[in-house]
Amino acid sequence: MSTPARDAAPAAELLEVKVPPLPESVADATVGAWHKQVGDWVERDESLADLETDKVVLEVPAPRAGRLVEILHPQGETVPAGAVLARLDPRAEPSPRAPSLSEGHALARTEPGGAAPPARSPETPAAPPAGGPPPSPPPSPPPSPPMGPAVRRLLEEHGLEPGQVPATGPGGRLLKEDVLRHLQGSRGEGAGGASRPEQRVPMSRLRARIAERLVQAQREAAMLTTFNEVDMGAVQALRRRHGAAFEERHGVRLGLMSFFVRAVVEALRRFPVLNASIDGTDVVYHGYYDVGVAVATPRGLVVPVIRDADRRSFAELERAIRDYAARAREGKLTLEELSGGTFTITNGGVFGSLLSTPILNPPQTGILGMHRIQDRPVAVEGEVRIRPMVYLALTYDHRLVDGADAVQFLVAVKEALEDPARLLLEL
Repeated sequence: MSTPARDAAPAAELLEVKVPPLPESVADATVGAWHKQVGDWVERDESLADLETDKVVLEVPAPRAGRLVEILHPQGETVPAGAVLARLDPRAEPSPRAPSLSEGHALARTEPGGAAPPARSPETPAAPPAGGPPPSPPPSPPPSPPMGPAVRRLLEEHGLEPGQVPATGPGGRLLKEDVLRHLQGSRGEGAGGASRPEQRVPMSRLRARIAERLVQAQREAAMLTTFNEVDMGAVQALRRRHGAAFEERHGVRLGLMSFFVRAVVEALRRFPVLNASIDGTDVVYHGYYDVGVAVATPRGLVVPVIRDADRRSFAELERAIRDYAARAREGKLTLEELSGGTFTITNGGVFGSLLSTPILNPPQTGILGMHRIQDRPVAVEGEVRIRPMVYLALTYDHRLVDGADAVQFLVAVKEALEDPARLLLEL
């Protein structure tokens, strides 16, 4: 149902705001949140609404400045590409703004045809209106903390202002967990004084898509997981030895993920069946290495893809990984950056996971799970030593990948990480 504004301009003079062209293979989108309401003034290129697709959030900017006079599709509705979302009146004028004290003095001095009124001394208060004390100026609203589209949508769904929720994210960022915690704490208590919070929210399109693909993987693939452990001492020593010089030279910190991406690429070269995919009754062997790196976001897990990972240096890999991670959390990745991929790496270790069995990302035939690096006693040359160890888990599609290939692939990753010189010499 559309929401028109009163005293709107004739329909012929209104400007239609349409759904922008959607990425290839995306037929429609869901209106996630409106950032402006009917009657609001909108500047050109200012964000009017968010559109959620299966993987990304698209912003709808205002094509021109004007007043929003009608919203045709409220939050939660599904819209196709090219559909009219709202209408703007470009001939409207912005609301008049009261001039500041300095602006008022400037206007008075330049007023033609008359003398400027005498300036009031700062110590002399303005005369109060008859019958009462002078009105106090309205308090200025507190600035809104930075937040993502998913958090903004959750606030609007529950009628909350950003200032009502304590923000605990880095740099004062408001997180989805902050809003959920606030909602849970604001609910009443059940019988006997025990708190019994309950919340029902619609599943986002991204979460629904994730659920669909996970069920598809469980239903269609013959998934099996093999494990190994890796001594990360050599990689950590190399990072300590050259990390400062690397960052000074390339402007990016030398992390762990670039070592894993390079190790995976070298192993995929030796075992191309794990860089393949199944298409019906055909096997597609990919002659390139597009490695997806899973990133956790407030909206769910997304997997941006590093194209041609085999051609990238360590510095280029680190820049790509950090850029994808930052934009993923802000909901600014494009569908093209999330599509494709021939192999996936997921890192549960950043959350403290010691061991897990990752699920395939269809139609890929392999996914490598990284875990927490933990000092453990291990036998080294007949002696017990404390070493930084990490468990790796390789889940593979047993319809195509034999156990021998999967185990040897994981051993190749292990050897490359325990002797990083192999990555430079491609051994």
